[in-house]
Amino acid sequence: MKFSGALLATALLSFSIPAMAADYPAPKQGDWIAKDFKFHTGEVLPDLKLHYTTIGDPTGQPVLVLHGTGGSGASMLTPAFAGEMFGAGQPLDASKYYIILPDAIGHGKSSKPSDGMKTGFPKYNYDDMVEAQHRLVTEGLGVKHLRLVIGNSMGGMQTWLWGEKYPKDMDVLVPMASQPTEMASRNWMLRRIMLDTIRNDPDYNGGNYTSQPRMMKYAITAYGIASIGGTLAYQQQAPTAAKADKIVDERLGTPITADANDYVYQWDSSHDYNAGDKLEQIEATLLLINSADDERNPPETGITDAAMKRVKNGKLYLIPASTETRGHGTTGNAKFYSEQVRQLLQTAPQRTM
Repeated sequence: MKFSGALLATALLSFSIPAMAADYPAPKQGDWIAKDFKFHTGEVLPDLKLHYTTIGDPTGQPVLVLHGTGGSGASMLTPAFAGEMFGAGQPLDASKYYIILPDAIGHGKSSKPSDGMKTGFPKYNYDDMVEAQHRLVTEGLGVKHLRLVIGNSMGGMQTWLWGEKYPKDMDVLVPMASQPTEMASRNWMLRRIMLDTIRNDPDYNGGNYTSQPRMMKYAITAYGIASIGGTLAYQQQAPTAAKADKIVDERLGTPITADANDYVYQWDSSHDYNAGDKLEQIEATLLLINSADDERNPPETGITDAAMKRVKNGKLYLIPASTETRGHGTTGNAKFYSEQVRQLLQTAPQRTM
C-alpha cells in the first residue's frame, strides 16, 4: 500500500493493516493547468499542471483530501483509508460527498522536476502547494466552499494552512499526524540528514545523475525506521536482532521507485513550514487527530496542546499508543478515528462564504 508515498509504504512493509473492499464509485482522473503560477521565490511557471482524482458526483458536498509527502491523490485510495471512509454509510459516503484528491505540486502526475527541468524546477514550499490546491478547487473545479478539508502528515500541515489562508472557504478542518508549529527539532533534523545524504552522494551529481543515487535507499530506510512505525509495534515485530535484521534487509531490498530530484524537492519543501503564527485566524470547526506514539509530532513536548488553546473551535483527538498503532503512520488507518469524523460532520455547522 502507499499512503504517504514511498517512505510510508516502505516503513509499513512488515506490518499488516486490516483491509475492506472498496464499495465507493470509481475514481475519475483529471488535469488542470494553472496559468502563470508564481511561486514564493518569485519564479513563475507559465503552465503548472495539477493532476487530481475525484470520487462521487459534483453535486455532492465537496470534500478536499490532502496526501502526505511522496504520495498522490490516488495513494489515498487504500483499503485502510478510503475503504473505511468513502463507502456507503461511512463518514465520507461518496454518494453524498464530492471527494477531491489533488496531486500536490511536485507529486504524482502534477508538474515536478523529473518532467524535464530537474533542479531548474522552481523551489516550492507548502504555501505554494496550498495556493495551487486552492486554484484547482475554485478555478479548475468551480467549487467555492468546502464542507471539509482533511489531510495526513504533509497534507495535515497543509490543512492548517488552508484554515489560515482561506478561513471562510470550509466548514470543517481535520489535520492529521501534524502540528501547526514550526518544522524543527528531531523532525527536521532527520529530514536534513536524509536530504544531505542524498545530495552528497557522488551519484547525485548536483541533480544531473544518470542513475538514481545509490545512497538514496539507505537514507530513506534510516529516516523511515527513525520517524514512523511505532515503538510498541517495532518491539513486537523485532524483539530479537535476527528479526530486526530481517526487517532492515527487506526494506533495503525493496526497490526505490522515486526520482531523487523529486524526492529532495518534496522533503525540502517542509523546511519553512510554520502555521503557528496565525492560528487565531482559523474560523472552521477543527479536529486535530494525532497518535500518542507519533515520532515526528510527540505529544509530550506540550507544543501541540499550547497551540490548540489558540484555535477558537478546535479540539484534539489523541489515538492511544498500542501494538496496533504505527507511530506517525497510524492515521493511515481510518479505523482509529472514523467514528470521530462521522460525529464531527454530523454536528459541525454549515457555513457560507
